[in-house]
Amino acid sequence: MALKIAVLDDYQGVASRYFGSLGSEFEISYFKDTLPPYNHPATLPSSQDELVRRLEPFQIISTTRERTPFPAELVRRLPKLKLLLTNGARNLALDLDAFKEKGIIVASVMGIRPVDHAPIVEPTSEHILTMIMALSKNIAADDASVKTGGWQTGFSTSLSGKTLGLVGLGRLGAVTGRMLHAALGMQVIAWSPNLTQEKADEQARAAGFAATQADGRPTFASVSREALFTRADVVSLHLVLSSRSKGLITAEDLQRMKPESFFINTSRGPLVVEKDLLDTLKQGRIRGAALDVFDVEPLPADSEWRTIAWGRDGRSRVIMTPHTGYVDEAVIHGWYRLQAEQVLRWKNGEELGMRLV
Repeated sequence: MALKIAVLDDYQGVASRYFGSLGSEFEISYFKDTLPPYNHPATLPSSQDELVRRLEPFQIISTTRERTPFPAELVRRLPKLKLLLTNGARNLALDLDAFKEKGIIVASVMGIRPVDHAPIVEPTSEHILTMIMALSKNIAADDASVKTGGWQTGFSTSLSGKTLGLVGLGRLGAVTGRMLHAALGMQVIAWSPNLTQEKADEQARAAGFAATQADGRPTFASVSREALFTRADVVSLHLVLSSRSKGLITAEDLQRMKPESFFINTSRGPLVVEKDLLDTLKQGRIRGAALDVFDVEPLPADSEWRTIAWGRDGRSRVIMTPHTGYVDEAVIHGWYRLQAEQVLRWKNGEELGMRLV
């Protein structure tokens, strides 16, 4: 009897190129849609039942990080599941304790080039830079205006020499700081709960800069939370979502921002109290926001993010992308190719590349 594989949330239709070559021993089903987001309290009972009906027949599931969540109550309702494949170093949407309890193997792959295995440049940092520049230059609104018969819609904002505030100075935060400091001469300040100036200096050196600028100021300056939101012309989030960081950014932080400043979130939606951010932008208290992540994904059709006329009647500008910061062609192809290879290794009793459980 063929082993049944479910490939979830393959939005770009890439997986069949790799899973389709596994052979007749496998029966593969592809699901390009994410079922209604049952991580939202209002849809939890009914949509989880629907998801169980979809997934119950499968011994192997391929999933993409943080698209379909697998909480304990779902894992325990999938008695045939033996192997779950994911991507990245971690997937916070998986209850790993529940998988361990059920004896289900969870294996992950990292993004690499699909042909030569050469390490790739992190695409998320490029996405962050693009969103910042598109927002400051009013690209989305002007593009929509020209395509619908209009012309100029407002002013652009120069960022040269201004201040970039990084909430979190890990790998992606440091790369973002490096790009904007090198390209536009932006001054970089940073805050996170455990950041020190010593750590900030280490990140500056890792980014290829001296820890101190010619005028004696730190290249990446560790500042207080209050100072970051007060001083920054662009605030960009670079934190990992956890029980401690959920809802970390509140109205109190947003109210400190300059009226002409921009807020960028490509990390995780729940880092910010969503209502506080919506209120800030609906009231036009800052110039704009660029968002790649949201509390509930995919966004419901009736979400305020979709239905408000942003940039009009005193509201802030808002540009949005559908959590595509990491959806790079080479990365996605690399993930699916490696996941297909992992299936064969598992079937043949060989050691898997990266086991989370």
